[in-house]
Amino acid sequence: MLRVRQVKVDVIKDSDEERVNALCKKLSVKKEDIFSIKINKQSIDARDKGKILYVYELIVDIKNEKNFLNNKDVSIYEEKKYTYPFIKKHSDVKTIIVGSGPAGLFCAYILAENGFKPIVVEQGQMVEERLKSVKEFWKNGTLNERSNVQFGEGGAGTFSDGKLNTNVKDDVRHQKVFDVFVEHGAPDDILYSYKPHIGTDLLVNVIVNIRKKIEKMGGKFLFNSKMTDIIINDGKIREIIINDERHLACDNLVLALGHSARDTFNLLYDKGIMMESKPFAIGIRISHSQEMINNSQYGEKYAKHLSSASYKLTFQSVHKRGVYSFCMCPGGYVVNASSKNGYLAINGMSNHARDTENANSAIVVTVGPNDFGTHPLDGIKYQENLEKKAFDLGKGNIPVQLLSDYKKDNISINFGNVKPFFKGNYQFANIRKLFNNEINEDIISAMNYFDNKIKGFANDDTILAAVESRTSSPVKIIRDENLQSNIWGIFPCGEGAGYAGGITSAAIDGIKVAEMIGKKN
Repeated sequence: MLRVRQVKVDVIKDSDEERVNALCKKLSVKKEDIFSIKINKQSIDARDKGKILYVYELIVDIKNEKNFLNNKDVSIYEEKKYTYPFIKKHSDVKTIIVGSGPAGLFCAYILAENGFKPIVVEQGQMVEERLKSVKEFWKNGTLNERSNVQFGEGGAGTFSDGKLNTNVKDDVRHQKVFDVFVEHGAPDDILYSYKPHIGTDLLVNVIVNIRKKIEKMGGKFLFNSKMTDIIINDGKIREIIINDERHLACDNLVLALGHSARDTFNLLYDKGIMMESKPFAIGIRISHSQEMINNSQYGEKYAKHLSSASYKLTFQSVHKRGVYSFCMCPGGYVVNASSKNGYLAINGMSNHARDTENANSAIVVTVGPNDFGTHPLDGIKYQENLEKKAFDLGKGNIPVQLLSDYKKDNISINFGNVKPFFKGNYQFANIRKLFNNEINEDIISAMNYFDNKIKGFANDDTILAAVESRTSSPVKIIRDENLQSNIWGIFPCGEGAGYAGGITSAAIDGIKVAEMIGKKN
């Protein structure tokens, strides 16, 4: 089998037949010499709006394959299969995973697949019930502090776009993550798409299927179960307490907490688990017409032939801060993602079809110790202060404002051509009051700069919403080369612990921790 790169097909003409034709032309062969073709990767070349191309990497079974190895775009294809690096065993080792986001789920999956019987402890509800609680919150504002957009089975990524992009270079574990997703109901185009995503509507069922498979392999889930204490003796984890009453013996404790587990971060700090504060980013979420984004990215000729366009933008401010787009959601919604009464945070979400009229994205500004202090928990306090101000500013609703009024320091009175697509109630307010002058100036400068990249990005009727404060964990739980904390048997894991940023990287980190537990036991 050969791997053939740089096979290009016009987006408008794209089909199985056209890919075969393009491959034949590239290799100077006849169709009958090709036995099979499989898409391995698909990207897009939109540099020339007059001719946008799909660029394929194909796995090809072809006659006389050795004749093509002198072509720089051709190589032997070797399938990289994930293999657990330790002997599979039926272990009575007591392993508890706190958190059922992607890090926790994939850690549990790999352990269960290899003979362990992990217990997943989740303070929130199973995803079917969690979905009901979240919809109720968006409808009438009744917040379940233990089960919401941030907490519950599937983690915060469940109510997002289900984006699977990652910068982590770990091909084998990466492939394992995608294979597990597809095996449990995710669309198989994530295996090759240049911008793979699942979407909230499909992700819910995928999570249910993964949970059921873990249970079938011997794992166990405890929902509505908050870890309220941990017992440490002689520098080792001994047990945890859930809901202030139930004791669970523990040899390995995986802290797959998610970035919003503030109560638990405080508990861990009090128990002497080493951690440090880390920089993160805060800002607003903006909404544009998806049609405008599509036309800017692809041109009118090709926009109707392609799925909703995304973008990724960066800017360096005069104050030496990075300003960038984050968690861009094509054809999506801005959602109330609060997890504590009296505090308000937002996020973006898309279903698989990405078919609303709006594109939305966070525009965030980096903050660090100079903004919030050097104590390990100072970043959390900074986030909470912003979220309290946002709640008060919107009187419990999502504060919104047009870009033109944000620049003028005025409260908006109506929307323009861009209409709101929100999950949760919203209210006009002056978002400038949330941030200091420097951050406001950096956001405005970035928006004006981005308008040079995407025409219309800084239109007056662009909708702003606030506050985007949960871009990443504000803490990092220190771990050694064996992925353990300073307490033997405790494994910090995933985004909340400071070792991932998104669904795929968190899942990969969960797999790594599962491997280290196999090595230890």
